[in-house]
Amino acid sequence: MVVYKTPHLNFLQDFMVRYSDQTEFLQAVHEIATSLTPLFDCKAKGEFYQRAFLTLVEPERTIKFKVTWMDDHGKMQINRGWRVEFCSALGPYKGGLRFHPTVNESVLKFLGFEQIFKNALTGLPMGGGKGGSDFDPKGKSDAEVTRFCQSFMTELYRYIGPSTDVPAGDIGVGGREIGALYGQYKRITNKHGDAVLTGKSALFGGSPLRPEATGYGLVYIAEVAIKNQMRTNFHGKRCAISGSGNVAQYTAEKLLELAAKVITMSDSNGMLVFDEGMTKGDLKVIFKAKQEDRARLWSIESKVSGRYIPNVSPWTFPKVQFDFAFPCATQNEIHADAAKLLIKQGILGVFEGANMPTALEAQVLLRNEPSIIYLPGKAANAGGVAVSGFEMSQNAEHLTWDIKSIDIKLKKVMTNIYEQMREHKGDKGSLEEGANRAAFVKVATAMLELGWVY
Repeated sequence: MVVYKTPHLNFLQDFMVRYSDQTEFLQAVHEIATSLTPLFDCKAKGEFYQRAFLTLVEPERTIKFKVTWMDDHGKMQINRGWRVEFCSALGPYKGGLRFHPTVNESVLKFLGFEQIFKNALTGLPMGGGKGGSDFDPKGKSDAEVTRFCQSFMTELYRYIGPSTDVPAGDIGVGGREIGALYGQYKRITNKHGDAVLTGKSALFGGSPLRPEATGYGLVYIAEVAIKNQMRTNFHGKRCAISGSGNVAQYTAEKLLELAAKVITMSDSNGMLVFDEGMTKGDLKVIFKAKQEDRARLWSIESKVSGRYIPNVSPWTFPKVQFDFAFPCATQNEIHADAAKLLIKQGILGVFEGANMPTALEAQVLLRNEPSIIYLPGKAANAGGVAVSGFEMSQNAEHLTWDIKSIDIKLKKVMTNIYEQMREHKGDKGSLEEGANRAAFVKVATAMLELGWVY
């Protein structure tokens, strides 16, 4: 039996034992529960908040299915697919699909649980969900990816819809995959225009600025934070980015636009280091490598001004100096030793582009450093789902908004998220705690008014 050092979390003991094998999910639950202790301790509503939390941590439904597809050699392959429809209190389930060999139910429950809070912070009518498969698109031909996506959607289509569940992309699911998924949905249902997937091509209902939104939004909220708390901006600041996918690419693009110096980008094999800052020409090479050629970073070292270092990340390599960290790769990439190194090197801010990239022990270390601005992913990377919400609205109106108006709306959403964090953190709380409290109170109140908890 789990026994918490703080009595206010003892109500979670049975839950933690029940799902003791789902480590990623329990990490997310524990992190959020710890930040909500002032609510659980409240004399007037503490018991209600505990009941609401226990209700919230159980998904409304979890769908699991097999996905059979044929490879280029004519051999049948079998993968597993999931959709975790976590909470629809604020609107239809909304969250991405992840195709990666590490995907399992625990990972998707952690992502879906975080998505509830992220979507609530945007102020848009969206619930939380997540899905995906242990299929690995890496090394697969376009034809193989298409056949897998068609088979995946053949199983998934009956559970989704514009008023029910609206998936999007995530790791391993980009424009190519979304296109194939939506094409199969159209074939099966004979429907066009449904906001049943977001992140679509502009040719069939996608929103301007959607590919850029997570990265741009990350920089927008970081810019608000450093202006408010440090009275400075990104001009000339050294910024390290992990990852080289969609979020990392557009984070780099917006930072360069703001005259920051982008020092690193990485993938699972190693990282590129730009000692004097990445150039726009370097970024174009990375865009082509990742979006068109699907190449690894080591293969483009001769084409960029940076140097490639294998088997390291920006958070574990002490010979690279930077002011701000933008972890945009995957969960738990900043572990305790990495956080200690960042603190030792005088990091000024950590802004999460990935979902839960900072391990629990590392989060504690960062929280204990009041001079470091720490913005959690559920707040900092909410720009993507915000513009997905805008895409749903455009599809419902059968209209396409102009990119300038979407960018203005995105900046407004990210600024509002920061203000919610400040308002709810209290006198001694962190911005991370403020984000969790603001989102939870909103969802718990909705559940109460719907009669789902009492």
